[in-house]
Amino acid sequence: VQLQAYGGGLVQAGACLRLSCAASERTFTNWNMAWARQVLGKEREEVATITWNWGATYYKDSVKGRFTISRDKAKNTVYLQMNSLKPEDTAIYYCATKSSEAAQYTYWGQGTQVTVSS
Repeated sequence: VQLQAYGGGLVQAGACLRLSCAASERTFTNWNMAWARQVLGKEREEVATITWNWGATYYKDSVKGRFTISRDKAKNTVYLQMNSLKPEDTAIYYCATKSSEAAQYTYWGQGTQVTVSS
């Protein structure tokens, strides 16, 4: 499975961005998709996840109420709508996917840079 993430950029605090991630194929019967982010020198952290079949979501506390994860089944694409961006949201954002039965995310996209200036 190949994941192509795009939509990052340089914005000011308070602005919005929408990230997109298209999967080349749907390999698993039941699968989850996630957005994670990483700042240089720090561990990658999971930001939001969604179950493909039911659309159940999870958000990291610091993004709740500001970020929304969604998916388009017809396009095999997951989105991350990011509103009210803060400088601390600055990171490389990655999308990932796995079977719902797997413990760890198996496939990762190449990442897209999000920079929020104050």
